[in-house]
Amino acid sequence: MKRGKNVLISNEEYQHYKPLLFSLGYRLLGSVVETEDMLQETFLKASLINEENIENKKAYLCKMMTNRCLDLLKSSSRRNDYIGPWNPEPLMLDHLHAIDPSELLLQKEGLSVAYLRMMEHLKPDERAVLLLREVFDFPYAEIANTIEKKEENCRKIFSRAKQKISAVEGESLDYERNKNLVNRFIEAFQKQNTNVLLELISEKVTLFSDGGGKVHAAVRPIESFSNVLAFLFGISKKAPADFQFHVKTVNQQPAILIYMYGKLQSIINFYIQDETINEIYITMNPDKLFSS
Repeated sequence: MKRGKNVLISNEEYQHYKPLLFSLGYRLLGSVVETEDMLQETFLKASLINEENIENKKAYLCKMMTNRCLDLLKSSSRRNDYIGPWNPEPLMLDHLHAIDPSELLLQKEGLSVAYLRMMEHLKPDERAVLLLREVFDFPYAEIANTIEKKEENCRKIFSRAKQKISAVEGESLDYERNKNLVNRFIEAFQKQNTNVLLELISEKVTLFSDGGGKVHAAVRPIESFSNVLAFLFGISKKAPADFQFHVKTVNQQPAILIYMYGKLQSIINFYIQDETINEIYITMNPDKLFSS
């Protein structure tokens, strides 16, 4: 990014701010591909701006990135046309490799599949205010400047958004404890030990199967322990001989990666609360797995 000496972004600053803007965009959009597109647009415009007119580069870049994401959320019909349940695009550790912990990018809040799914119930401005305040700890004055609303309005928006997303506030983000539970789930499932599975899975569990109309998947959420278990056992019986699985980190939490015919076929994430699996998310849409 070689530009004149007065431009907003140097090569070093590009590398410094990229993780922050990616993290912000992904939490807003739930899509790696869309976030990368918005990131490219943001830096392209930033490369044409004279830095002498900017007091705070970080705040200015966050405002540019946020507004591009909000424009996409407000104009896009991708959710309306989506076939079946929608799960966020899985985020693997490869996407987080150069992140600076001082920018709060490695904290688990706001990255879980359950959290990102709940974000879909928020209006675009609610998403932005909630993330900027709760996850990135921006002062209200800065948030107001970012989304061009009054501070008092931002406080009300934040309160409203918190109420809407309160359902996932009790989610366990203890990685090792969750990994142990996932491994116990796998072992009990392989042995078809229903008694142990009943201890690990809520009787009111819901499974969301995301095929996006590209592959065969349940087009409606599957509810209750018995129905979810029957669905999972049915899938396992149809698995090919070369079926493989691995427990890896996805969205900063343990997840199960399923491989068939030598290719990644699906990713299974969990919403865990009080050491119990309350929701299961199976992402099979190949467009989402390709970038994972």
